[in-house]
Amino acid sequence: MMIRLDKFLTETGSLTRSQAKEAAKKGRILVNGEAEKKTDRKIDPEKDEIVLDGKRISYAAYEYYMLNKPKGVVSATEDKKYPTVVQLIQDRKRTDLFPAGRLDIDTEGLLLITNDGELTHNLLSPKKHVDKVYLAEFEGVFPEDGKEQFQAGLILEDGVKTMPSHIIVNGNQARLTIKEGKFHQVKRMFQAVGCQVTYLKRLSMGSLTLDENLKPGEYRPLTNEEIESLKQQ
Repeated sequence: MMIRLDKFLTETGSLTRSQAKEAAKKGRILVNGEAEKKTDRKIDPEKDEIVLDGKRISYAAYEYYMLNKPKGVVSATEDKKYPTVVQLIQDRKRTDLFPAGRLDIDTEGLLLITNDGELTHNLLSPKKHVDKVYLAEFEGVFPEDGKEQFQAGLILEDGVKTMPSHIIVNGNQARLTIKEGKFHQVKRMFQAVGCQVTYLKRLSMGSLTLDENLKPGEYRPLTNEEIESLKQQ
């Protein structure tokens, strides 16, 4: 894959296009050991060696990170008030990463951070019926026929009916599997049966399961096996 040198530098977060042009004029950019003055030249990121100010720049066309999202962080690329999930990925190579879906600011657990738009679309599309599993703690008395109500599909307060879901309840804890992701859906589903969610954590999405070794706020790159498995959803 051939791309422009300035595009390579911007996608890796190294320089803006105007900064790249200035850096090239000053001989700060080396391509395969030689100073490159033209930033519109085409390079092969997988074969050519690009060095900026003596430091080699690594490149990845796509990146995939598993994040254990903590509370107090928003599922966004930027926010004026709160830190974002993308900001937690300190060693990312690209500047175009985004969360695949959203978790509420007070919700913890599995979140995929990537720049693969096609994969994200497939994971989030209701037509794909990708399972999303949550652990919930709640207040209130869960109705005797609650499991059947979840299985049949619940009518939310705005009149929208959810797709059938599966729930296992143990005391004030529940493990819920849904195939869609409407706004505040899990909390609204519990409200529909007279309960209030007090804690929520996503455990898995499709074939991807939260690594139990990741503490809230920690992340790791996906393995090749995990990436391939997600693409086969």
